[in-house]
Amino acid sequence: MTEIPQNPGLYPARYWHKLDDGRIQCDLCPRDCKLHDGQRGACFVRQRIGEQMFLTTYGRSSGFCIDPVEKKPLNHFYPGTSILSFGTAGCNLACKFCQNWDMSKSRDMDLLADQASPEDIANAATHYGCKSVAFTYNDPVIFAEYAMDVADACHARDIQTVAVTNGYMHDQARREFYAKMDAANVDLKGFSDDFYVKLTGAHLQPVLDTLIYIKRATDVWLEITNLMIPGHNDSDAEVTAMCQWILKELGNEVPLHFTAFHPDYKMLDVAPTPPEMLDHARDIALRLGLRYVYTGNIYDVDGGTTFCPNCKKALIVRDWYEITGYHLTPEGHCPACDTLVAGRFELYRGQFGRHRIPISIHHSRRIS
Repeated sequence: MTEIPQNPGLYPARYWHKLDDGRIQCDLCPRDCKLHDGQRGACFVRQRIGEQMFLTTYGRSSGFCIDPVEKKPLNHFYPGTSILSFGTAGCNLACKFCQNWDMSKSRDMDLLADQASPEDIANAATHYGCKSVAFTYNDPVIFAEYAMDVADACHARDIQTVAVTNGYMHDQARREFYAKMDAANVDLKGFSDDFYVKLTGAHLQPVLDTLIYIKRATDVWLEITNLMIPGHNDSDAEVTAMCQWILKELGNEVPLHFTAFHPDYKMLDVAPTPPEMLDHARDIALRLGLRYVYTGNIYDVDGGTTFCPNCKKALIVRDWYEITGYHLTPEGHCPACDTLVAGRFELYRGQFGRHRIPISIHHSRRIS
């Protein structure tokens, strides 16, 4: 049996079982990776060592930043507040269009220069006055044990937790993971299995299952992002089918963000998303009955503004990620017609603005 190395990022993993043929199967996500001793899963960060499976990136990050919460994007989750964001390395999808491929596709563990315990992260969020902590950049599904421990430490300090995720997760792990989350933005990357298979190496249905679970079985605040890629997932038929499914299965109050693709990773030959394409998709979604639809990754004040779904008054006006007008009542109602706006709001909106601040967890540890 292989000796377990002394590695600061090595942590006993959950969600696996032994097979009759001697391999170990990972039960975290629908990839169901079956591993011999020493092998890593498709995500690269979950490894069999001897007769166990380990998470190899526990407590290690590719960096920490403080962002506006709208950058996640979350437009109905404590608007204007700051969120401490971090990720690790690896991913359980193989998106050819990945916009964070330097982290999600990394096989270089030296990239993970920042070491931080769950308590370090919670203390840093408190020190910097962050309302919440986001697991983002790569996918928190693959570092679920670390994310859940961070969530526990954050909740002990009244800090909220946010998963920015592809939603590709098995049921048991999904239940335990989302029991620790306060909000999620799930990437619904397309609305056909053909798109998922060819461009992400995965399947659509598990993502839909996650969306249904979050909305119907948890109190997690949910928003959805669709990255529109010209010629691949942008047809009127696909946008219409996706919006109709959201209306039927999740309801009309889940915010939907159509965001712009830029050429990256293995799709350098595809043109950037024209702003008109996002506007058109937004119009389709609004006509079908979704109440809160946004555009992203482009400059579009109208597409970033929260409107009253009843009287159409501009309630939260955003210039990029900065709130320039805020007209909700303290209870989250439209002041003109008293319609309740779906979301999580406080008595006063946040004042963080649009800036992004890289930070050192170790620095905050020393001076807090």
